Amino acid sequence: MADRLDTPLEKATGLFGRRPRATRSGDGVGANAEAIARFFGTPRFLVYMTVFCVFWLTWNTLAPENLRFDSYALGFTLLTLMLSLQASYSAPLILLAQNRQTDRDRVAAEQDRQRTERNLADTEFLAREMASLRLALQDVATRDYVRGELRDLLEDLREEIRADNRAETGDGEDDGESVPERRGRSERGSGRR
Repeated sequence: MADRLDTPLEKATGLFGRRPRATRSGDGVGANAEAIARFFGTPRFLVYMTVFCVFWLTWNTLAPENLRFDSYALGFTLLTLMLSLQASYSAPLILLAQNRQTDRDRVAAEQDRQRTERNLADTEFLAREMASLRLALQDVATRDYVRGELRDLLEDLREEIRADNRAETGDGEDDGESVPERRGRSERGSGRR
């Protein structure tokens, strides 16, 4: 059932709340160490330790003599030993959690570096493509250039038509008659219709 991708995984909860599922045996110890170290850094832990110490001190101070288990006269030796034991275990757990976090940070930094290299390569590729497009667009005729060329061709055609009209009339002067009128007159005169 855990191999199916369409079903959610069951939540793995530890002593101090939710923790990730361990994939290897070393990861299980590290994940538990992180969960405990994370719990040590919460306000809830401080409240629990404060309540525990207040209860311990109150019980061993105000309770009847035969029910006390840690003497005030000896300076609450058992409480001191328990707190020292807790501190001696919490320090290595916190260091282990920090080492795992350092490893994760190192992997994240490597992934960021690779992602940055890919982004730089993509950006350089796009810059080269943009430059090649600019070079290619320099050879492409613009709208204004095409309009200018068409105007020049139109003027050349008008000049040729004027020259043909002058040649047909033979006088070399333009009398203001349009080309179709002249052609119609010349066709009538020759009998073509």
